[in-house]
Amino acid sequence: MPKAPRLKAVRRFGTPLPGLTRKSAGEKHNPPGQHGARHLRQRKSAYRERLEEKQKVRLHYGISESQLQRYFRKAASQREVTGEALLRELERRLDNVVFRLGFAPTIPAARQLVSHGHILVQGFRVDIPSYSVSPGNSISIAPRARKIPDVAAAVQGNPELALPGYLQRDPDDPFSGRMVHLPDRSDVPFEVDERAIVEFYAR
Repeated sequence: MPKAPRLKAVRRFGTPLPGLTRKSAGEKHNPPGQHGARHLRQRKSAYRERLEEKQKVRLHYGISESQLQRYFRKAASQREVTGEALLRELERRLDNVVFRLGFAPTIPAARQLVSHGHILVQGFRVDIPSYSVSPGNSISIAPRARKIPDVAAAVQGNPELALPGYLQRDPDDPFSGRMVHLPDRSDVPFEVDERAIVEFYAR
């Protein structure tokens, strides 16, 4: 997705989506378009509110509708709160973990690193962005990829987000990290009502 549509999405939802883009809406709090201010004043239907929460999650994590439905079915089959289980599974995606470790500025950039075979999990190359990282797994950037200017800049610069509690950077190797435990609901880095997503799919 080009940068301009990404920023429009942030404005449409009125919520920063750090995984989608580094850009913020700035002072433009209204939805995009000449009628944005009017749409902001209109009362949203319950369906619209649920749809927007679902779309917000899709855009942040960069997944398709069919992928989100599969994650939802998996979460619904577990013996815990479905919405929280859904967000946990999304946070465990390899492309998201690479982003949260600060190895890439956005999830799309992290997905590219994974797809091009630049990421190692437990020392083995994994090129599947949806790969589910488990506690104890090490995640590192392949030696040859560490020389890529954008990768080096991301690792050596200030990350977009604070390191979440479920991840740990290797103090001796800035290009390596580890998942220390499963993500918690509080680790999700943007505002989202997961109950609305559950209600959307349960309708």
